[in-house]
Amino acid sequence: MPICEDLWWEVSLDGGNPYDIDPVAELADLGADILLSPSASPFYPGKRAVRTGIMASVGRRFGIPVLYVNQVGGNDALVFDGGALVTDRHGRLVAQGPSFEEGIVYWDSDSSLPAQDLDEDPQRDLYHGLVQGLRDYVVKSGFKKVHLGLSGGIDSALVAVLAVEALGRENVRGLGMPSRYSSSGSVDDAQRLAENLGIRFDVVPIEKPFGAFLEALGPLFEGAPQDVTEENIQARIRGVYLMALSNKTGSMLLTTGNKSELATGYCTLYGDMAGGLGVIGDVFKTEVYALAEWINRDREIIPWNTIRKAPSAELRPDQTDQDSLPPYEVLDRILKAYILGQKGLGEIVATGEDPQVVQKVLRLTASAEYKRWQAPPVLKVSPLSFGIGRRHPLVRTLFEL
Repeated sequence: MPICEDLWWEVSLDGGNPYDIDPVAELADLGADILLSPSASPFYPGKRAVRTGIMASVGRRFGIPVLYVNQVGGNDALVFDGGALVTDRHGRLVAQGPSFEEGIVYWDSDSSLPAQDLDEDPQRDLYHGLVQGLRDYVVKSGFKKVHLGLSGGIDSALVAVLAVEALGRENVRGLGMPSRYSSSGSVDDAQRLAENLGIRFDVVPIEKPFGAFLEALGPLFEGAPQDVTEENIQARIRGVYLMALSNKTGSMLLTTGNKSELATGYCTLYGDMAGGLGVIGDVFKTEVYALAEWINRDREIIPWNTIRKAPSAELRPDQTDQDSLPPYEVLDRILKAYILGQKGLGEIVATGEDPQVVQKVLRLTASAEYKRWQAPPVLKVSPLSFGIGRRHPLVRTLFEL
């Protein structure tokens, strides 16, 4: 019985074994006929192929069938996808179980008929992983209902779709909170999404409290131009609305920030970061777009205008995300290399990226660590997520960036 990572010592990242003891080799030397591996292996898209490759390598090396049984369900930020596997003594896949649900797999050790390999669809698997993680986190925390701010943007639209799939439309509620800078199109997009999903949608403008804040703070800000301060006030008013609804109804507030925003600090503490769970906080913005298009593969669920329009926080006139950030295609390439690939500035620049852009992105990521420490838990659906997977010092030297 090699437990979980005992199998993984066979294939380390650099192709070698950093440990003096090889658990599988010891079991083989003791005369093992079958290896049964109980595991709690967290999910990310493509993980099944990695596991199958490791098991096949073990089977071929030792000439022993390998039975792999994985946990199913969400626990805190982790998502476990199940997906039992069996490889024979030649390393061939001969049986497998379902993903994201419990199941029983029968395997005849006298038979070596190959199993049909299940095609991995990154969008489908990511969708089901997020749904499972969301459902289990909410239910195991003792909640029955959730709500979120619906801005008409793609992030909140995606979270709403996932919530409906996880908990049912009757348990999901959207709140639209337009300001003086919100376009009518955004309100219409949010309304259309709510209609497509069949969820309750309430519109509560923030103009009156925003005006009251500006008036009250006017003497303190006298002579100072408007800047991010006024933008953050709007986000925090929305956070107050959403948390008040949570307190009054006992519903869990879901945050809608993606991994690109969390990385660069393009989010507001005590505003859009307020909530109980960061559903897509481990999903880069480009992945959000890909998943939204996958959701709409058969019919429009997320309004196409939401997907196609330029993303904007709508906290000042004619604002777009690209006023402050590089294009998301560029930003996410750099972030993936830095966070997932753990590459430094020089290594990333060597791939052809603009040095000034890379330096800016790395500085933003480093300086936003204090925000991430105060963010709600994030569902882990990548090899390295913020929170449980990646913590850096809050106070750090930035001169090297």
